[in-house]
Amino acid sequence: MSYPPAISIEEELAIIRRGAEDIFPEGELEEKVRRARKEGRPLRVKLGIDPTASELHLGHMIPIFKLKQFQDLGHHVILIIGDYTATVGDPSGRNKARPQLSHQQVLEYAKHYEDQVFRILDRERTEVVRNGDWFSRMSFADVIRLLSQMTLARMIEREDFANRFREQSPIGLHELVYPLMQGYDSCMVRADIELGGTDQKFNILVGRDLQREFGMEPQVGVCNPVLIGIDGREKMSKSLGNTIALVDPPHEMYGKTMSIPDHLMWMYYELITEVPLQEIAQMREGIERGDLHPKEAKMRLAREIVTRFYDEQKAREAEAHFERVIAAGEIPEEVPEHPLSASSLSGGRIWIAKLLVDAGLAPSTSEARRLIAQGGVKIDGETVRDPSLDWEARDGAVVQVGKRKFARIQLV
Repeated sequence: MSYPPAISIEEELAIIRRGAEDIFPEGELEEKVRRARKEGRPLRVKLGIDPTASELHLGHMIPIFKLKQFQDLGHHVILIIGDYTATVGDPSGRNKARPQLSHQQVLEYAKHYEDQVFRILDRERTEVVRNGDWFSRMSFADVIRLLSQMTLARMIEREDFANRFREQSPIGLHELVYPLMQGYDSCMVRADIELGGTDQKFNILVGRDLQREFGMEPQVGVCNPVLIGIDGREKMSKSLGNTIALVDPPHEMYGKTMSIPDHLMWMYYELITEVPLQEIAQMREGIERGDLHPKEAKMRLAREIVTRFYDEQKAREAEAHFERVIAAGEIPEEVPEHPLSASSLSGGRIWIAKLLVDAGLAPSTSEARRLIAQGGVKIDGETVRDPSLDWEARDGAVVQVGKRKFARIQLV
């Protein structure tokens, strides 16, 4: 796509501002966009991602969606795979050091990241680089020169470092290097704009400082808010079990979206979908007037999300599955089979909590016991009440956890 786009500068800035919680400095953003239009030169927009796990969720994708907006406007987008920064670990928002990963682990995770982010970005129009390309070539003297650009006093201004210092929690010297590494990335790709979550503001500001030191015009930071998980309380996090993962099948993605609290869907609409803000405002007003039921608005949200990662047909199928299985309480047509061998049984029986873990319906026996105690486990439609139950295994029995997880027992 050529630049500038065939829209007004006010419309372009409105697109950039959508879902952005903090733009700094705001005035410089408009100045950069106006100059880029005048010169016919697209801005260089940078996003760095550290591959620290194999599975991404919607929370990881918020800055990717913002990068896609810049790409659709005709700007030059740069995706930095932090194969070296990931081995250090971003200390942002942490009250202790992150476990360090090997470079080989990071490279394996990077493959999964690229496969998933290019479901959104146009691979042909995305510049992909690894910061190991320059960090691996730095001498120790180069590292010392980079470290000399930052004072300890400035580094301790970071809220997370300040809190840990005050609480006498350990701060590794390698953690202090991280903001400088991220800032140096901005210099190497000559970024005009850097994207990230609000927890990245300090790192982005370091990038501005380093660019000045290298005689460059400082970048502008565009930061998105942290996405709240489907529990409606905490930041979306795999460890909290409140995620919508990109690898979730369509029906699971749809069902999880339908489980979010009503008040949260507007955040998801603005950050994850491409529904015009005016339409979103009209839906909110319709619900407030009583003209629109919240379920209808949430069903549209679920369709929008599934369509974005799969397609419209898969979204419609997921909706039909939800209405049949979740709303009407029926067992789905296709249920994953879980084989049970005689060696795994004792007298033809198995502890129900162990069965749930073995079938992938619960992460641990303690969580399985909790689910049972809450009445969230059924076998052939009957609620299991006893967490200590030694269940007599039956071929073809359907075990259900919550509204969306099923397994059909297959005796082998």
